[in-house]
Amino acid sequence: MAAHPAVGKLHSGGVTATRYGLALNLISIGRLKFEPYEVENIRPLVSSSPLMKRPLKGLGEENLARAIGLTEIAIGGMVAAGRWAPRVSAVGSLFAAGVFAVTLSFLATTPEAWQGGGREPKLSLAGQFLIKDVVLLGASLTTAAESFSYARRP
Repeated sequence: MAAHPAVGKLHSGGVTATRYGLALNLISIGRLKFEPYEVENIRPLVSSSPLMKRPLKGLGEENLARAIGLTEIAIGGMVAAGRWAPRVSAVGSLFAAGVFAVTLSFLATTPEAWQGGGREPKLSLAGQFLIKDVVLLGASLTTAAESFSYARRP
């Protein structure tokens, strides 16, 4: 049984919104890494992360924030390449998935991500900020798959 044509358009529109929303998110958040307040905001995340220990020591807080920002901006640009450069977009989407996997690891390494005082753990404001990366990780994998499908077409 063939799907209704509207379903295909809905899927296509959803993937397009996902791709450019993901790219905009990466570029916008990457740009913020050049602001002093954002260096302050990410301090508890990077200072408690085993993955960030060496880069933090080598670069310092401000330069690490800028390096992260440049990386996010570049990856956002790659993701946005979409159908014009599907291989570039696919690789960018996989890099984005890596970014979000790292930021999700902060949930386990950042004490400030959780609030005490109850029978079950509860996310703090920092934890609530991080948990959205589950959706962004899914978006990254979706756009990678879509880009790989276009890259394989003749």
